[in-house]
Amino acid sequence: MYDHYMIVGEEFKNVSHEGQVTGFQVGMRLPYYRGIVLSLIGNTDLIVDGEAIPRERMSVTISGKTLPLSALENESVVKWEFGDVGVLTVDLPGGLQPGEHTLELHQHLKISYVPVGFSGADKKVLSIDA
Repeated sequence: MYDHYMIVGEEFKNVSHEGQVTGFQVGMRLPYYRGIVLSLIGNTDLIVDGEAIPRERMSVTISGKTLPLSALENESVVKWEFGDVGVLTVDLPGGLQPGEHTLELHQHLKISYVPVGFSGADKKVLSIDA
């Protein structure tokens, strides 16, 4: 429904820790029209330049709380509100090279009144500055 709003390019950048580039981040929104608790988020898949990013390399920051993707299924208190931008951070030593990158984001949500759940996907070409 809101698929083309999932990837938020304004948050796309390499991230550093103690002077070393440790990965990159990109903003994302839910593809759903309501807020949900984080435990209802199923698979979140990110593909960058045709390469799938392993789930264990990703964490998400929502409402000031950062969690590895694998921990979302146990988070029944923190809610991701409709329209709020979460920050998906990828642990990738050296980050991404400056220039354009194709990002694909797929997300499955476990919605109680939709028997098969709800899925969304977005694809964008974004640039990282040097």
